[in-house]
Amino acid sequence: MKPLSGLDGAFLSLETPATPMHVGSLHLFQVPPGYRKDFRNAIKKMIASRLHLAPVFRHRLAAMPLRFANPVWIDEGVDLDYHIRRIDLPPPGSWRQLQDYVGKLHAQVLDRSHPLWMLYVFEGLASAEKAYYIKIHHSLLDGQAGAALARALFDLSPTPGRAQAAPRQARGAEQAPGALALAAAAFRHDAAQYVKLVRHLPEVVRALAGMVFGGAGKPATRRPAAKTPLGGQLWRNASFGPRTPINAAISGERGFAAASIPLDEVKAIAAAQEATVNDVVLALCSAALRRYLARHGGIPSKPLIATMPISLRDPGNHEFTTQATLSLVSLATHIADPLRRLKAIRAAAGATKSVANRAKSVIPVDFPTIGEPWILGALASIYGKTHLASAIPPIANVVVSNVAGPPVPLYTAGARMTGYWPLSIVEHGVGLNITLMSYAGVLGIGFTVASCLIPKPQELADDILAAHRELQRHALHRPKPRRAAVRSAARHSGRSKAKVLRKHD
Repeated sequence: MKPLSGLDGAFLSLETPATPMHVGSLHLFQVPPGYRKDFRNAIKKMIASRLHLAPVFRHRLAAMPLRFANPVWIDEGVDLDYHIRRIDLPPPGSWRQLQDYVGKLHAQVLDRSHPLWMLYVFEGLASAEKAYYIKIHHSLLDGQAGAALARALFDLSPTPGRAQAAPRQARGAEQAPGALALAAAAFRHDAAQYVKLVRHLPEVVRALAGMVFGGAGKPATRRPAAKTPLGGQLWRNASFGPRTPINAAISGERGFAAASIPLDEVKAIAAAQEATVNDVVLALCSAALRRYLARHGGIPSKPLIATMPISLRDPGNHEFTTQATLSLVSLATHIADPLRRLKAIRAAAGATKSVANRAKSVIPVDFPTIGEPWILGALASIYGKTHLASAIPPIANVVVSNVAGPPVPLYTAGARMTGYWPLSIVEHGVGLNITLMSYAGVLGIGFTVASCLIPKPQELADDILAAHRELQRHALHRPKPRRAAVRSAARHSGRSKAKVLRKHD
């Protein structure tokens, strides 16, 4: 019996039919010549042999009496025939059909009477490739834990490795705990969190003072923080975003589109502009949104704001839980020039990263949960039913997440994975989530959308590819000096034109 953390429980409490709280991924596979296996059965056999390496597949919720606190996870047997299903795409079996089907599956809320995951194997693709889509509730893991799950489920060669024997304690299923045991677990959890909160309160206060006022945590009385470069940038990041067609109350329908960009090309842009890969990713998302909004209502004069998950994990921590917080960063969409926009995004993201590094040690991923399901559940219901998201300015316009995935090719059931695209969560007021995952030298980009706000997500996939080509041209192009300037430089320096050209080149 494992109590949910306050953060993990929040994903359960905030879930409604219009806002499912699961994440997912679409995987494409190339099978070797002469492949005769039933791919769905091969996947089921592989997962069955590795359940002890992926315990989240066995975890089921046991609810608290009257839902007065977060439920707990219990470890029980899992019906793989229920969780792993086959879908035959109708002819012609196109890539667009696959994306549309995945979007519909991503809209379906997971059944809490079972472990909170599903896997759908697709057959009938015109390319003769195999595919599957898997979704797992966010209360079970975050992006970094998802990457750890991939390591448990995939092989490094076409020949599957022998799974280690399951430990004895992992073979059986737990009996559902009684109401008294559940209540006792909730009170023990909250008591421990209150003690931890009091113990770390001085550290939290010092960290917050350092972020707001600068320095080592002591307030600066003579100069307000907003006048410092970091403080000023943070205030711009934290300001409300403009109203756009993608920021309103949503319904439960989902759409999905995928795109891929060579990772080396993104790294080349980053190196040429003294930026990070994440800066370039944000610049590409910004440019794609500019293109999309130019066709749908116009580009706002105020910059769009992105919310980005920031991992709070210590190195080597692969625990299956959510350990992340959200930050805000300006996308500088009001700037037309691609390189000036990238520079502005680099400054904004740098300020956010600086604060995150200072606060990382004191941001909680767990907190007291008694009463949380009532409060958060009521707030989620009221927020959705009153359509407040369509009336108030958005805190953020879009969610952008960038996760480092496996750098080498992976295999499952003898098939090589050739594509890996993530799906995530959209919310009232934020109808677009752009999640990126690197895999084997390719940056896979997944656009998860609320269909009522963005009916054609493929437009965004096309826009980000066009944005990448545009940024490449500007970031990597080095214009050669004009001939007139070369002649003038040679005449004034007394050197030959050839030497001047060599210097300019």
